[in-house]
Amino acid sequence: MIITKKSLARRSFLRGIGTTLALPFLDAMMPAMAGTGAAVKPTIRLGFVYVPNGIIQKGWLPSKVGTGFEMASTMKPLEAHRDQIVVLSNLMQNGGRALSDGAGDHARAGASWLTGVHPKKTEGADIRAGVSADQIAAQELGKKTQFASLEIGLEEPNLAGGCDSGYSCAYTNTISWRTPTTPNPMEVNPRAVFERLFGDGESTDAASRIKRMEQDRSILDFVRGDVARLESGLGSRDKGKLDEYLEGIRDIERRIQKAEQQSASMKVPLMERPTAIPDEFTEHAKLMSDLMVIAFQTDMTRVVSFMMAREGSNRSYRSIGVPDSHHSVTHHQNDPEKIAKTMKIDELHVQSFSYLLDRLKATPDGDGTLLDHSMILYGSSISDGNAHTHHDLPLVLAGGSACDIKGGRHIRYKEETRMNNLLVTMLDKSGVRAETLGDATGKLDQLSDV
Repeated sequence: MIITKKSLARRSFLRGIGTTLALPFLDAMMPAMAGTGAAVKPTIRLGFVYVPNGIIQKGWLPSKVGTGFEMASTMKPLEAHRDQIVVLSNLMQNGGRALSDGAGDHARAGASWLTGVHPKKTEGADIRAGVSADQIAAQELGKKTQFASLEIGLEEPNLAGGCDSGYSCAYTNTISWRTPTTPNPMEVNPRAVFERLFGDGESTDAASRIKRMEQDRSILDFVRGDVARLESGLGSRDKGKLDEYLEGIRDIERRIQKAEQQSASMKVPLMERPTAIPDEFTEHAKLMSDLMVIAFQTDMTRVVSFMMAREGSNRSYRSIGVPDSHHSVTHHQNDPEKIAKTMKIDELHVQSFSYLLDRLKATPDGDGTLLDHSMILYGSSISDGNAHTHHDLPLVLAGGSACDIKGGRHIRYKEETRMNNLLVTMLDKSGVRAETLGDATGKLDQLSDV
């Protein structure tokens, strides 16, 4: 890396009419250190990726503890990232349990995963859970970014009302809670996320962006002059980084436009309007993953929560030969055919998570990669979807080498170890102090060393 005596501001932008593009981290942004050799502390990002309805244990959990474990079938897509993942077992989320409230495990699972709080059983407006870990992080890390956090998903939320045995749909629609009574909605439309990230937040001229969309023009056309000006002062390595970043944006635009064109050509009921949401799960997941990576890469946010489907999801996955609803096959009652179908869905979700890790690992960030400088938690707040259990949760922590997290291991904790201790540890390693989080009793050990 070249250390210059003059540095480009970290929060630099490319500007055009109705458009503002944040830049990725470039060598030219390194502060002048006059050859002192002082290390620059990396920026840490936090990601929370949620899958609903549990995961079939026999396809998920390694039988061996420690290093050198064999990955079971569902986890196989993560093989390429073995050295940067930690498989965690025997963690539980007590807030998801009935605790005398009867049925409603799916609602409690979604609401408690990051809050650690048992939600109030209600279908009315008096919902209550707790502040989620992503929002505790956002309160601190968001002071340094354009957006405190980003909440994205792949499945449209249910309407207001009850969704699970007397629990409000608010509990199944999100994992992110800004306050105990304010859930954050998950944005599922890639166009909306794209415009939020790359639209000009200081401009009220929406008409100019609409006109640009109608003309099928790229936002990059509007910042071309600023790109040329910036490139004239960059070294060859920075020019390469900038070119890759801009091509990544253009590729996302193309894919969103393709989805919009396909949607516009579909015959839909009069009351529905076409959206930019791809019909196929994998393409939708890739688009959202790419947007998440660019949001991290440009430091527009350092905190993202990502729901691959809402809790209790009845989504079908015909592309992999599972026309049944996800929720129904998880209630398999030991039927081998239903178990096999559930495992297919589990593996598809892990494949999509692996794609996200691929992109993070391939994106340079300072003296490492985005994956080095991120902690990404993947998993569910239900372990066995058939029995609705909330212990021994399926969890994987990826990245985090800059936070002294040692990968390539399966750590089996004492039974009934609190998942909230993991969340508190992640916050602490990102520089955020959490006074309380659910029933947390302290930090989780063993993540930094064998």
